[in-house]
This record gives sequence, C-alpha cells and structure tokens, in this order.
Amino acid sequence: FWLKVSLIEYVASPQTSAPTAPSHFNRQLSVSNNPFSAMGDFTIRTRKFKQNPLLGRKQFVCDVVHPNLANVAKKDLATKLASMYKVHDPQCIQLFGFKTQFGGGRSTGFGLIYDNLEKMKKFEPHYRLKRAGMATDKAGPGRRAKKDIKNRRKKVRGKEKAKVAGSKK
Repeated sequence: FWLKVSLIEYVASPQTSAPTAPSHFNRQLSVSNNPFSAMGDFTIRTRKFKQNPLLGRKQFVCDVVHPNLANVAKKDLATKLASMYKVHDPQCIQLFGFKTQFGGGRSTGFGLIYDNLEKMKKFEPHYRLKRAGMATDKAGPGRRAKKDIKNRRKKVRGKEKAKVAGSKK
C-alpha cells in the first residue's frame, strides 16, 4: 500500500478575520494513493505555438508552474502534453532546455510534438534521439583503436598493411 502526500497548505479558518495565533490555522492534506503519480500538482501553459509542416511538428515554449516541487520530470510533462494535444504516442514529444526560475516554482523550456516517429528520427539531432532512447550507438572500433591501427600500418610495407589492419579485405 503506497501513500503519498501531494500538497500541504495552511489556510486561515473562516471563524476569525485576522489570525492571531497558530491555533487559527487548519492543516489541509491532499492524499494520493497512486504510487506512480507525481509528488505534487503542476500546471502547463504553452505559448508561441507554431505548426511547422516542413519538419512535421508543432513547436512551442512550455511554461510549468510547480509550487512545492523542485522541478517536474519530463516524462510527466510529456504525458500531460499528450493528453492536452491528443497525441497518439508520447514518444513523439521532445522536451528540452528547461530552466527553473530563481526562487523556484516555475520552469520554462521548449517542446516539440512530431507527427510520427519517422519524422522525429529524420529531423531530431542524434543526441536528443539518444536521450529519448531511440538512437543506437555506432558499431566498430573506437577512436583510440583506429589511431593504433593507422600507426601500425605506417611501420610495414606492401601486403603486410592488410594483415596489420585485421585483413578486412
């Protein structure tokens, strides 16, 4: 059984107009039984929303208001944006460049919603595809190994060069 407290507020009681002591405050708790929900509530607003048909995406600046939270996970933001904009696959949403304002409680970043995964793989930079878990690493020898092979080749002549390189021919 999981129990998470999502929000604690102090509210002045309606009996008195001006609270003079801590006894005039009631503590209100909002409790969530779902273990996978975010720790608190947050609000998303999008601005500078543009359709970009050439790249097959929608792009926007994303403002997140998250009181009582340090920041919000991009996965939570993506699922909420998917429901807001009726996106069939939350993997088509890319969020990046988030900065938390001084004092906390607000963050601003950039978001892209691609029409489909093919467009995303075609136009997104490799590092962001890697971050989303959609790109694969290159296979083969690393940088240092290539340099070692090149320098060993310099020391031999003729057909020996192919043998040193690992006889790929």
